[in-house]
Amino acid sequence: MTKCQVIGLLPAGGKATRISPLPLSKELYPIGFRSLDGKSHIRPKVVSHYLLEKMHLAGIEQAYFILKPGKWDIPGYFGDGSILSMHLGYLIVGLPFGVPFTLDQAYPFVKNAIVALGFPDILFQPNNAYVKVLERLEASNADVVLGLFPTNQPQKAGMVDFDDSGKVRSIVEKPQVSNLRYMWGIAVWTPNFSEFLHNYLQEIQRNNDLSSLPELPVGDVIQAAIAQGMNVEAEAFPQGTYLDIGTPDDLVRAVQQFSQIV
Repeated sequence: MTKCQVIGLLPAGGKATRISPLPLSKELYPIGFRSLDGKSHIRPKVVSHYLLEKMHLAGIEQAYFILKPGKWDIPGYFGDGSILSMHLGYLIVGLPFGVPFTLDQAYPFVKNAIVALGFPDILFQPNNAYVKVLERLEASNADVVLGLFPTNQPQKAGMVDFDDSGKVRSIVEKPQVSNLRYMWGIAVWTPNFSEFLHNYLQEIQRNNDLSSLPELPVGDVIQAAIAQGMNVEAEAFPQGTYLDIGTPDDLVRAVQQFSQIV
């Protein structure tokens, strides 16, 4: 596979209604602390900082936040990205009908790049997850590689059915019950999938009144790509963890879990 630049995408178009009201964007909610010099000068560490660190660890130097209008505190906090030794840019959500439409706002900027998708209100392990999924993408002929995490709450996730070689058979969105063990939480993909995503959404717009449709999950677009013959593979992290701060219970869990980590 030809070596392409890797660009991170962080969709931040949600309203955080489940944990509202908040005095700031949920992507900037302080979870734990960071040290400026390794010993003292402790500062709060916002939730999206963890995701950007993991991207940077994988050699990703450029990323875009895609913002809901009004979330100006995010660029106000991260600025140009020098706090992370990254180059950060900010795009504005065009069509508020689900994460795929949010991601497609970046199409002109990433259509020739490898995309690394991460959700900036999520805390996950291992730290080298992007390293592993990018290695699999480079070593295979996959169009998409999903990073998988074990979960016992299938009703909250896109559950993934894959074979022993890592080939993804299907994605089942938020089933009430499931025999599947793994959900997908991060993804990387080639320009082939960026093009598929862009064209798929254009087709939906041509044939539907978007305001009358339910929000479209990313997993449904990936499933459509599988149906069209695209190669989607999985990199599972059996000991991995994945925690969404978007609900009150999980927010409490995250604050407690990370309060002593510096």
